[in-house]
Amino acid sequence: MLTYLKDLCLLDGISGRENSVAGYIGKIDNLAVDTDWEGIDPIGNLIIFKKGKKTPKNKVMLSAHMDEVGFIVTYICDNGYLKFTNVGGVDSKVACGRAVSVGDNAVTGIIGQKAMHLCSDDEGSTCKELSSLYIDIGADSKEEAEKLVSIGDSVHFKSDYVEFGNNKIKAKAIDDRFGCAIMLKMLQQELEYDTYFAFLVQEEVGCRGAGPAVWRVRPDYAIVLEATTASDIAFVDDENTVCRQGEGAVVSFMDRSTVYDMELFKGAFEIAKEREIKIQPKTTVAGGNDAGTIHKSCEGVRTIAVSLPCRYIHSGTCVADKRDMNACYELAKALLEEYANA
Repeated sequence: MLTYLKDLCLLDGISGRENSVAGYIGKIDNLAVDTDWEGIDPIGNLIIFKKGKKTPKNKVMLSAHMDEVGFIVTYICDNGYLKFTNVGGVDSKVACGRAVSVGDNAVTGIIGQKAMHLCSDDEGSTCKELSSLYIDIGADSKEEAEKLVSIGDSVHFKSDYVEFGNNKIKAKAIDDRFGCAIMLKMLQQELEYDTYFAFLVQEEVGCRGAGPAVWRVRPDYAIVLEATTASDIAFVDDENTVCRQGEGAVVSFMDRSTVYDMELFKGAFEIAKEREIKIQPKTTVAGGNDAGTIHKSCEGVRTIAVSLPCRYIHSGTCVADKRDMNACYELAKALLEEYANA
C-alpha cells in the first residue's frame, strides 16, 4: 500500500485534470479478475468491478477521489509573472514561498508576494491574500513566459514523499491518494464478495464526480475513503483537535454535507472492537466529502466515511501516520464484508 501511496502522491492531478492518476491506476496489472465492466465515464471517474468469491446480498461501492488541491493560471503579466487562483480549499498562508510545478511541461515556479517590510499599513492584510500572490517562473517578459506556460495551466505543489520520525509520512495529495491506495491494495487481493471501486474526480471543487458514479453503480451501501484534518498539534485544545494521529481510523457522525447513518456509525465501532481495530470519532462538525453527494443520489445510499487523520491537510506538506493507514484499511475491509451480507 505504501508503494502505491508514494507513486500516487508524486503524480500531479488537480480537480478536472486527474488524467495522470487514472492512467497510473489503469496500467496496474491484475486489478480485477473476471471483470464484467469497468472504465472511465464521461466526467472522468474510473470505476472498476471486481468479482468476489460470492455474490453479495447488497451492492457495495468503495470510493476515493483522485484529485488534489492546487491552482490554475489565470493571467500572464507583462513582466513574466503569473497570476493564479485556487482549485479547492487552499489558504494563502500555505502557498507563499512554496515551489510549484506549472503546466504539462512541469515548469518550476515559486509563489511570491510583495516583501512584507515594503507593505504599507493599509496593505498589511491584503498582502496575505491569495490575490496578492504571483508565480515567478524566472521569465523576464510576457513573451518569454508564454513560450513555457499558458492561461489555464494547472499548478501543483512540488513536494517529495518522505518517511520520517515515528511512523510518519510527509507528501502532497495524501488527501485523497491514500484512499486510492487502499482500493488498489484491495483490488490486488481475493475478495469475499463482488465489489465496485470508484476512483472519483473533482471532489475538491464540490464533489462533482460522485453523483454520476452512483447513478452508474446504483449501490445499496457506500464506503467513502478519505483524509481528514488532524489538529493534534501545539496550541490547539482537546475540544478542537478533530482527531489524533496514532489513534486509528476516523469515522464521522456529521460534517457540513452529511448527517451520517447512526446505525452505520455505531456499528463501525462495534465491528472495530470485535476485530481489535483502532478507531476514533471525528469530534468536530466541519468539512465534507463525497459522502455528501453519494448518500442523497438515486433513491438514497446508506453511506459511511472512513478517514485518515492528516496534519497540515490541503498543503504541500501533509503528514500522516502509517499505523492509522493500516487501521483504515482493516476497517474498510471489515465494513465491506459486513455491508455486503447485511
